[in-house]
Amino acid sequence: MFGAQAFRWSNGVMIDLGTLGGLGSAPAAINNRGDVVGRSGTESGENHAFLWRNGVMFDLGTLGGGWSEASDINEAGQVVGYSPTENGEIHAFVWSGDGMIDLGTLGGASSFAIAINEAGEVVGNSNTESGGELHAFYWFQGATVDVGTLGGDQSIATAINNVGQVAGYSKTESGDYHAFIWSKDGIRDLGTLGGSYSQATAINNAGQVTGLSDDASGDVHLFLWSAGRMSDLATIGTTSDSGLDINARGQVSSDSTTSAGTNHAVLWDGRVLVDLGTLGGDVSFAEDLNDRGQVCGGSQIPSGEDRAVLWTVT
Repeated sequence: MFGAQAFRWSNGVMIDLGTLGGLGSAPAAINNRGDVVGRSGTESGENHAFLWRNGVMFDLGTLGGGWSEASDINEAGQVVGYSPTENGEIHAFVWSGDGMIDLGTLGGASSFAIAINEAGEVVGNSNTESGGELHAFYWFQGATVDVGTLGGDQSIATAINNVGQVAGYSKTESGDYHAFIWSKDGIRDLGTLGGSYSQATAINNAGQVTGLSDDASGDVHLFLWSAGRMSDLATIGTTSDSGLDINARGQVSSDSTTSAGTNHAVLWDGRVLVDLGTLGGDVSFAEDLNDRGQVCGGSQIPSGEDRAVLWTVT
């Protein structure tokens, strides 16, 4: 979506977040303070991770390579993402104001940091030393733990809560992908909505998980997993995993295909799924959701160009 500029929308006011001197910017996450992280073009034509705070966009730099991308931010302003190193390997990083810390890998060539909680615990995905398999990892204060799998050869972490529980999905012994929760006690299979597939995308501090699963007929639906039970949420058309998030209030953001066949950002408010609309174009999408019910994402304007946006649902 480069060529467009990120913006924030709050209480009816849209704020252009600008760029790092290049042609465009795109958001990835927002915290409850309203800080936004993402990636932006620079004057030199590279794409760098940025932190936008109080009207100023900061360049977070790289791990020595030519680009970087931010994935998440916590309330303390710690940012995670990934960037190539000087030798070209892509590594996960955490940024805390004093520059990037390289989180290394599980023995393979690449790693990607996906999320960070308020304690500074980080989750992501990395190639392993044996066979280059992709496994979810947990990192805290320099120690890295392989989350493992549900019996297959792959696991993907997508989120972590402030209790240190990790959500994601893993290949099972039968070769299907199932949603999981991991804690230091081990990994738990969350099951499905009756089909063979499920994918956990976000988890709140109460241990509620949201994601996607197919039902017995093969249709893919949003789910909410809580207290050991997976519930099927109402849908508008076909949902995707883009922008899937859950906040402390149990609200869920996602994308959905409308009856007209276009993609719109949506919010499940605990009762119904609300279409968040667009800025006059055909398409909008969600990226992240905070505890105030604000959704950051993007939308087309009438000319067809993309703009980053912040929705506040009251």
